[in-house]
Formats: sequence, C-alpha cells, structure tokens
Amino acid sequence: MSKLRSPIVAVLGHVDHGKTTLLDRMRGTLVAAREAGGMTQHIGASLFPLDAVVETCRSLLGEIKIKKLEIPGLLFIDTPGHAAFANLRRRGGSLADLAILVIDVMKGVQEQTRESIQLLKARKTPFIIAANKIDLIPGWKPQELAPFPKTFQAQSRSVQEDLENRIYSLIGDLSFYGFKADLYSRIKDFTRTLAIVPVSGKTGEGVPDLLLVLLGLAQAFMKEQLTLHEGPAEGAVLEVLEEEGIGTTINAIINDGILRVGDRIALMGFDGPFTTKVRALLMPKPLDEMRDPRDKFKRVDSVEAAVGVKIVAEGLSKAIAGSPLYVIPSPKQEQEILEKVRSDVGEILLSTDKVGVVLKADTLGTLEAAILFLRERGIPVRRAGIGDVSKRDVVEAEIVRSKDEFKGVILAFNVKISHQLEIDANNRGIRVFKGPVLFKIVEEYLDWVREETTRRKLRAFESLIKPGKIKVLEGYVFRRSKPAIFGIEVLGGIVKPKYSMMNSKGKIVGTIAQIQDRGQSISEAKSGMKVAISMREPVMGRHIHEGETLYVAIPENDARLLLKEYNDMLDEESKQVLEEIVKIKRAQNPLWAR
Repeated sequence: MSKLRSPIVAVLGHVDHGKTTLLDRMRGTLVAAREAGGMTQHIGASLFPLDAVVETCRSLLGEIKIKKLEIPGLLFIDTPGHAAFANLRRRGGSLADLAILVIDVMKGVQEQTRESIQLLKARKTPFIIAANKIDLIPGWKPQELAPFPKTFQAQSRSVQEDLENRIYSLIGDLSFYGFKADLYSRIKDFTRTLAIVPVSGKTGEGVPDLLLVLLGLAQAFMKEQLTLHEGPAEGAVLEVLEEEGIGTTINAIINDGILRVGDRIALMGFDGPFTTKVRALLMPKPLDEMRDPRDKFKRVDSVEAAVGVKIVAEGLSKAIAGSPLYVIPSPKQEQEILEKVRSDVGEILLSTDKVGVVLKADTLGTLEAAILFLRERGIPVRRAGIGDVSKRDVVEAEIVRSKDEFKGVILAFNVKISHQLEIDANNRGIRVFKGPVLFKIVEEYLDWVREETTRRKLRAFESLIKPGKIKVLEGYVFRRSKPAIFGIEVLGGIVKPKYSMMNSKGKIVGTIAQIQDRGQSISEAKSGMKVAISMREPVMGRHIHEGETLYVAIPENDARLLLKEYNDMLDEESKQVLEEIVKIKRAQNPLWAR
C-alpha cells in the first residue's frame, strides 16, 4: 500500500481575526495532549503528529466515525497570511493542500478575507472556515477546549440564537462568492458544501472539531494527492535567512520526495536559476528540548515530505523567497531542471504590459499576489521584479512616463530605494509609492491618480470658453459706439472680457472688452447679475438692439469638449444655454461640434 505524507495546511484571513492565536492554541493543545516525543516545532511549519491530533479529538471520535487514519499528521504553515500562502505555489495551484480561512465571527467577511477567498479560488485549494472568537459573543460561557457541540449546549438559548444568526450571516456572505456553506455538523456531502467550524483561539473551544474536519477531508478526498513518492525532492523556499555562525540559509517546505545532504538543488535567484549543493539539513529540536538557544537545531542526513527544513548551502544569499526547489537527480538533467525553475517563475518575473507601472516586491509570492491585485483593479504592469528599486527601474518608469504620466510610477512593496535614487526619480517626474502593506500602496497610488486627474480636468475645463446668455436691458444704453456701452442681465451661464458674442441667428456682433458693476471693473458676470459691458465693434441700434438676447460664441472645439468630456462639470442652467448655442450653430452647419 502507498505511503501517505502529511497534508500541508495554510492559515489565511483578515488582519486581527486571530490566525496566530488559533495556531498557537492548536500547537499548545497538541503539545499538552501528545505522549512522550513526536511533537516537533519545524522551520516555517508546525508538524502536528497523528497521535497528538487523535488524543485531542478523542472526545469526538466516538461521535464521528473516520475510517482507519492513514495520514501521519498535519503540517501547518507557521507564517499565517497571504505572503506565505502565495509563496508556496506550484503551477496550476498552491503547494498547500488545504487551507483554514479564519473569520472573526463578530466582524464577518472583510477586505483581506475577500482577497484570501479570491486567492483560494484562483489556486483551487480546498478550505474550511474557522468562525473564530465565539467567546466574545455577549453572555458566552467558555468551556475550555470543549468540542463545539458540548460548548454550544452549555450556552443559554439567547446566546445560541446569537451565534446561529452570525453563522447564517456568514453563509450569506460566502454564497456571494459562489460557495454553498453550512455548519460542519449539518453537512452530509463535504465535496459540495464548505464547512464552517465555530472556534475560539483563546479558549480552545471547537479546536478538536477543526482538527477532526481537516483530518477527515484529507483522509477522504486527498489520498492520491498525498501519496508520497520516494524520488528526488520538490518544494518551495519559504524564507531566506541569515543565521549566526552558519551564514545565509533557506527555510523550505518539501512537499514531495526525499531531500538528502549532498543533493544538488536548483532554485531561482535574482539573476536567474542557479544550482547549489546541500551542505547540511537542520531541524529544530522538539519544543521541550529547545530551552537552550545555543543548540536549537539538530543535523539530519535526510528529510521526507511533507516537512519544513532549514537548508545550508553555498550561494543562498541570491535565492528568492517563493522560489520552487527541485533536486537534480543527475548531471544530465541539470539543464532540464533549470529550465523548469525558469518557466515556473518566468510567468511572474517577465516584463508584461508595454505601458504599465514598475512593480518591485520582496518575495516571489508577494510579487505574484501584487500583480494579481493590480490587474484586478485594471492597473497594467510593465516590469515586475524582486528586490530593492534599481536605476533600471527608474529608467523603465521614465520610458512609460513619456507615453502615460499616470503609469510612469514605481510601486515598491516591502523593499528599499536609496535616498539618492529616489531624488533622481523625483527629478525625472517619477512618483515612488512604497510601504509594507500592498493594498495601502495601491490605494495611495489610485488616490493620487484620481486627484491628479481631477486637478488636470479642472485646469483644462478652466481654459475652455463657457456657455453664457445675456439680455440687453432697455433704457440702459450709455454709449452707442466706439465702444458701445450698455446694461445687460445674465440669463444663464457666464460672460467674461474677451468672450465673443453672437445673436440668435449665429452672427458674431462683437467681443466684450470690459465688464463693470457699480463703476468697478470685474472679471466675470454670472447668471442673475445686472452689469454694464463695453464692446468696440458694434453700433447700438444697427448691430445690437435693446431687449435682444445674445449668446457667447463658443469655439467649435471648446463646445465639443464641453459636450463630451466636461458636461458633468457644468451646472444645469449652463447645460441648457449650451444646448441653445449648439441648436443655433447646427441650424447653419448640422455637423457643428459633433
């Protein structure tokens, strides 16, 4: 019979929804429950051995029948969050076999929860919902480490109803994303319905249920995926770390095969794929043996999937977090394996859209998540890369800026840019948006685009000749010609000096030289105002008559822009006047301002 490996389980969810607390609680519970030996705190992951899981779930095993358990345990990715999950990728999916999506039952689905759901859907990763913080429901009576049915029965009717309502609300939220979900105890077919397990990371309530559902899903539906192969190891780099006295090491997750000291491995580096020889494999000692920090690792000759391990080898400082990791079985296969690494990563690192932003991130996983995040918001990416912002990034952004000012920017996610390079970028008119939180950088960038677009639109709008309609007041002709000076009332829109005026037949009668209000020159007159204007060209009584209505003679291009691009910036009265002007002009030329 084929041997099965432990399923790799990722933990995702919105910030502050209790991912770390829940993991710590599960880990603490299992350490307390296990018999001597067997529980090891792994690098980048926590291995929960089967005996410890079964011990924790014993109170439930009588109620829920599981066929003979064949998997050796559960391997939890220790770094909760998007980055770790996104880093552990393989073509067509995630390196994580299962995931727990932690949702605060008091707050429901939030921004990062939505992102997590999209990530899980994109990676086709089966997951269950941990509805966390049930202990915060008003009136809740905690039952330390109790299975959910037991703790639920201990609550008052009103508290039970409160939780039921919150679960129903969660079911509704999840249906919006195309998932049929229900409380795990009511589910008959786990292949069609998403399981919701109410838990408390603080009191441990529901933790046995959560572990049991995970075990059951892995056992029932993932045997083929979890079949262990005895061949060369495959995995992914979780972190690149400097260890005192050892040098640069990598923390890796091995998801298939066996990794041995002396194996040659292929990884992705900043300058492309490279190979190196494994000098040592380090495993942390079990938790109860880790009290002496000077000796926290033990050397091993080999490791078998699924496992978290620290690898010591030359040249690891150029390795990229999130890189795939493959053992090269023979020198003949080296080129083939290097190409495999290149093609796995190439789809992320390659320059993409011609006109797009320059994106830099600290790891492959965060880079991939960032590209996904940007594309969903309609932001094209010209160049995506790992590591600090370089001179080349500034040059690339400058090329884009010459075509599109809003796209010629650099988004630096969790990486550095030297002070001098940032000054150089700013001198070239290139904005650099930087910070440790992706969606904040993107929001900052989008806000800047919105503000700048509005400012420019306003500037362009201000430069256009606006619609205006006036009536020549009877009995208020102060001078008949050279210049003609007479009183007017603005019936709609606006008039300014230098505006040419036309009559209702479209014939230009002159240009406003000056506007005066109570003897003072003013720069404009708006709807409702009664003022005096002067015009050099016309003769009153011949070209202009008392009581006549005149309109601003808007240039055709300005009228076209006001109709098509800036109409929303005109008030209703001005829009009406513009329509009248267009009607007059189109009576002479039907294609005017179209």
